[in-house]
Amino acid sequence: MNKKSGLLEGLRFIVTGGGCALVQFAALVLLRDVCGMNTLLAEPIAFLISVIPNYLLCAKWVFGGAKDQGNAARLGFLVTSVMGLLLNELLMYIFGNVFGEDQAILTLFGFTVKMYMVNNVLSIGIVMVWNYFTKRAILKKGLLGGRKKT
Repeated sequence: MNKKSGLLEGLRFIVTGGGCALVQFAALVLLRDVCGMNTLLAEPIAFLISVIPNYLLCAKWVFGGAKDQGNAARLGFLVTSVMGLLLNELLMYIFGNVFGEDQAILTLFGFTVKMYMVNNVLSIGIVMVWNYFTKRAILKKGLLGGRKKT
């Protein structure tokens, strides 16, 4: 991969990850603040809601042609997503205990930003780095038995 295609891939991943992070964030706020769920129950549900568009976009747009990698690559994507989910849940637990959850940070245009939201953004950022490197290795480099793309 040349420098230009690597940069383009990285930018596509950021756009994809950013969009899916917004889906995850919105689902978390909805589940927690509207439905009254506990953060540590709502977070994995929100994460799982964002995984499907993330897979589809990564396989088709970010790591072009990766959708043709076969079942081993799909399984690898699933395994790394589950590991990302566990990492995300662990980080939300740690951040919630260290920084708290319900403290209002600020209010903008009637929307109150609470600490659990900041914790979520921090967690998503860390897991996004995990996702990029593991999913790239599986979908682009053909690890776990997928065909290597050149």
